[in-house]
Amino acid sequence: LKIFVLMSVLIFRMPPISRDYNTHCRCLQVESRIIPPDSLKSIKIVPEGTHCPATEVIAGLTSGENICLNPRSAWVKRLIQFVLDKQLQQQGGNAPKQKA
Repeated sequence: LKIFVLMSVLIFRMPPISRDYNTHCRCLQVESRIIPPDSLKSIKIVPEGTHCPATEVIAGLTSGENICLNPRSAWVKRLIQFVLDKQLQQQGGNAPKQKA
């Protein structure tokens, strides 16, 4: 009976797990070199969180490859600000200007 109670407590205290549950950073290696704008197809910014202590910037290239960009690189900081400004413009707001 004690084992059953202990197992019940452990099971019910576990966080829910879904298909999207990820406890690891997606970016194990990051690229700092400048990627030509015509090679970029998409940019995905993943904020830091319980899955990863760092902000992750994932670039989709026209070649179909995905690479992780170094969010501390000056050009990536400017790219992130550009993406955020563009999102705010699409939502009808004014973006605050920040230095990268």
